[in-house]
Amino acid sequence: MKKIKSKNQIPARTLLRSGIFLGLFIFCIDANAQSVGYYPWNGLVSVSTNPNKSVWCDFRLQTNTLFGSLSTEILPMVNVKRTAYFQLYLGGGVRFNFIGVLANQTNNVVEGYSLNIGTRIAPFKAVPNVSVAFELAPYVVRKFDSGILKSNFGIVYTFRKKG
Repeated sequence: MKKIKSKNQIPARTLLRSGIFLGLFIFCIDANAQSVGYYPWNGLVSVSTNPNKSVWCDFRLQTNTLFGSLSTEILPMVNVKRTAYFQLYLGGGVRFNFIGVLANQTNNVVEGYSLNIGTRIAPFKAVPNVSVAFELAPYVVRKFDSGILKSNFGIVYTFRKKG
């Protein structure tokens, strides 16, 4: 019996790497979301670990597209300055496109890299859990042959213990 080979098949190695990375990533993070955010002009949904700690991680999912470019960003962040109503942070991250690989629209899981500097400001003292977030993020594609300066503007809700 002759095997039929299709050009659209995903190499097993790529699937294995993607699966291993996702599995390790899911098991290595704290499962409880500490803050959630939405950046409407960029179509990003954000879930992060506790942004009140010195080092935290932000996970972003692009929502303004169908499966072709459903990008995911993983961004470790470091707080530079933090008060009760203000936070200045910086970090960097990697942008992945696992769905694009699974849908045979790209062969590259990694799309690019970013360096982020941002602030979260809680403008309403009556609602300190709600913050306005603004970020500047130079972004380069995977091969470092082009890039853009991204800006993110959105709203973030931080979960805090009552007490």
